[in-house]
Amino acid sequence: MRTFSWSLLATNMALAGLIAGAPLSAYALTFEAAQTIALRDAPQLQASHAQITVAQQSAIPAGELPDPKIKLGIDNLPISGPDRFNPGPNGMAMQTFGIMQEFPNSDKRNARVQAANARISVSEMENKIARKNVARETAQAWIAQYGVERQLALIDELEAENKLFSKAIQAQLASGKGSITDTVLPRQELARLEEMRDELTARRRQATAQLRRWVGVAADEGVSGNLPAFSIDQQSLQNRVTDRPELAAFDPKGNVLDAEIAEARAAKKPDWGVELKYQRNPQDDDSVMLEFTFDLPVFSGKRQDPMIAAKVAERTALDAEREASLRERSAELANDLADLQRLQQSDQRYQTVLLPLATEKIALSLTAWKSGKGALGEVIAARRDRLDTQLKAIATLTELQQIKARMHFTYANDHAIAGAEQ
Repeated sequence: MRTFSWSLLATNMALAGLIAGAPLSAYALTFEAAQTIALRDAPQLQASHAQITVAQQSAIPAGELPDPKIKLGIDNLPISGPDRFNPGPNGMAMQTFGIMQEFPNSDKRNARVQAANARISVSEMENKIARKNVARETAQAWIAQYGVERQLALIDELEAENKLFSKAIQAQLASGKGSITDTVLPRQELARLEEMRDELTARRRQATAQLRRWVGVAADEGVSGNLPAFSIDQQSLQNRVTDRPELAAFDPKGNVLDAEIAEARAAKKPDWGVELKYQRNPQDDDSVMLEFTFDLPVFSGKRQDPMIAAKVAERTALDAEREASLRERSAELANDLADLQRLQQSDQRYQTVLLPLATEKIALSLTAWKSGKGALGEVIAARRDRLDTQLKAIATLTELQQIKARMHFTYANDHAIAGAEQ
């Protein structure tokens, strides 16, 4: 029995290490490596970079003039009579060569340039949002798999302990104590542990699939290392709500609409064009003609004004969306802070009260059983309580770290995200 007691003590120390965050495999994916891979290879970021390129390339021709047009034709060509389709005999047919250029008014062109530049800013801001989302989701997926793997490691430790417990029961029976039915209890516990292992194995597959979304096949090796340390300052986060990229993105979006409003108003000013035409007559002198054309926006009430009103309404809607988004983000932060406080208190309770009490309960019931003053069923019940407590403690710590990761990467500055990529 002495051997069993020391083994139980060693097992308890190992379990405490599992919950406290002892490293797992040294050959799997660390938190830092997961961040680096995700920020380098995530297809969401590749798509975001491509959108920036789209906006930059689209801005190049924004303020340019339309392409000139070349006109080729023939005038006064007879289509009836004996000389039909013959440009030569009557001397009236003329071959025409012309070049035409349109000139949109300068206000319209300037507005298009401003809108194109603002769209670049929108794309860059959306890239920042995408980077934060990738970093945040990768962190939460890694932590989820970390927690499940620790729970599975706990099952491994308890199965080893269960074998020692079975030997202790056999020793009790050999000394004339206990009941033959007691030998069934460790096997029942083993079946229960195997059932829990099956459930946790399925959850690990699900966690791996989620992590694979961000890091690819690297997720299949499992996770290693320790949980990341995040420092959460409540007051600092509350002061930085308006700095979130989701809210900051409304500024360049507003600039796009302001430029589009200016372009719609500029449509009330006439565009103009010029055409230079050379006419060649085989029977007479050649001639040159210069023409100017001007738009006449005389029906603005049914054309330009409705477009202006539509863009102004769209700008008003964007301002309202920004206010709604600000309120949503503020409520989200308040909810996260409330959950953070609850989880911190729960984690502290597990570490300082519930886990020690669960271990103490096993020791007391085990002592009573060995002395013949307690039933084996009480030991089994105490072991089950401890297992449930340990699994819940790991789940609580996992959830706590996930919410810390979510808050950290939601409000982290660009430098911090870039550092995670290195």
